[in-house]
Amino acid sequence: MSGVRVVHAADIHLDSPLVGLARFADAETVGALWAASRGALANLVTCAIEHEADAVVLAGDIYDGDWRDYKTGRFFQQQMSHLHDAGIRVFMTAGNHDAESVVTRAVKLPDNVTIFNADEPQTVIDDHLGLAVHGQSFATRAVTHNLVRAYPDRVNGYANVGVLHTAADDATGHANYAPCSPRDLSAVRYDYFALGHVHSRRIVNSGQWVAAFSGNLQGRHARETGPKGALVVDVLPEGGAQPEFVELDVARWAALKVDVTGARTFDDAMECVRVDLDAANEAAGGKRLVARVTLVGATPAASELTDAERLRDAVDAEAPAWVTIEKVRSQVSAASAGDRIDPELLTAIHRAREEPAAGLDDLSADIKVLASEVRAVLRRRGVDLASPDHHSQVRDNAIRALVAHLSGGA
Repeated sequence: MSGVRVVHAADIHLDSPLVGLARFADAETVGALWAASRGALANLVTCAIEHEADAVVLAGDIYDGDWRDYKTGRFFQQQMSHLHDAGIRVFMTAGNHDAESVVTRAVKLPDNVTIFNADEPQTVIDDHLGLAVHGQSFATRAVTHNLVRAYPDRVNGYANVGVLHTAADDATGHANYAPCSPRDLSAVRYDYFALGHVHSRRIVNSGQWVAAFSGNLQGRHARETGPKGALVVDVLPEGGAQPEFVELDVARWAALKVDVTGARTFDDAMECVRVDLDAANEAAGGKRLVARVTLVGATPAASELTDAERLRDAVDAEAPAWVTIEKVRSQVSAASAGDRIDPELLTAIHRAREEPAAGLDDLSADIKVLASEVRAVLRRRGVDLASPDHHSQVRDNAIRALVAHLSGGA
């Protein structure tokens, strides 16, 4: 057996509908994030060609559920044709999202692509490559039994690669589909087991029988942070495999905790934000970055940092080009231990302030009691007690004053 090089990717979720982008992003950023999954797939194809891979293995969830736009399927078809032209085989399993996708059943793929059967495990042997690939697709969205226990043992004299969409031994954050243990994966003695479904990159088994999640190809929301991509895996002639991660994402998500401890003023805190945003932008290597920013620590500026609107505007102003702020939160406390706000109380106050209608009915009722006596005076000062806008302003000012007092502010 000679060495074989495969590129392992999973969970492409091509053209995944990204919900809620318009809340925080401009039209250009929204468009770029919508296109990110396509860009990442194109990068995968380029990666396989440039690394002179013998095969690409896709461990499920190519598409994103019941997604009926056939342009999605045609784009995938085009990318697989590029691999066909480069002489690279593709082996793929249908994952839980693919099992319900109309696109999966409708798109005709080039003959370099093998999609594994759903009724039982299948082994495909390529004598020219010296490669045996084993896999099984999902027949339905919810496959809750252990599939790998039915996988055949290795084929001697070949590089053996398994492909499986599974939660494996840790379903945290994911449905517990096709569960199995690391021991189950090693029992079939494959040189490499390419896993999908879990969106974080992780080595499940190391040593002689390697098994790994490549993670998803492109982060899709604020909980899928950091570099995303694929694993380039050299299956060695003497047995075993060496996976190497390659970044292929087009856009990147980051969750930044900015420590403003010691910042004496609002502007000092914003300088801490600027430094951390610059560092994250540099780490992204020129990719479009979407950041969720949380301010933490004890600071004399705590009361000023509770003004959500001012804080958001200021953080937006500190963001470098190509960095979009998804959300800003303040979890700071007052610098003096005696004046520090209980974090749960501060959270409750923020939640009340962010709720547009919070307390306005009661406030309006109280205002009506005073209206007959003070309305004329206040109107001469430009205040209309009948205006809901003024009720909101009174509510916001009261909450701001409360937080400032509890923080030890003026």
